[in-house]
Amino acid sequence: MSYDTVATFSQVGSLLLFVAMFSGVVAYVFWPRNRDRLEAAARDALDLTNDKSNAGGRQ
Repeated sequence: MSYDTVATFSQVGSLLLFVAMFSGVVAYVFWPRNRDRLEAAARDALDLTNDKSNAGGRQ
């Protein structure tokens, strides 16, 4: 095997792995069962009235 062959296989394999992982993340995010949990996490991340939001940070 030459370097070019190994490099090509490596690049194609990495691309396929990336596409598979990206597809898995997109499927997880848009799966209907995860909607409530993800919406709650989004609300908690933006909740500025929560007393815990400044714990350990500057005031």
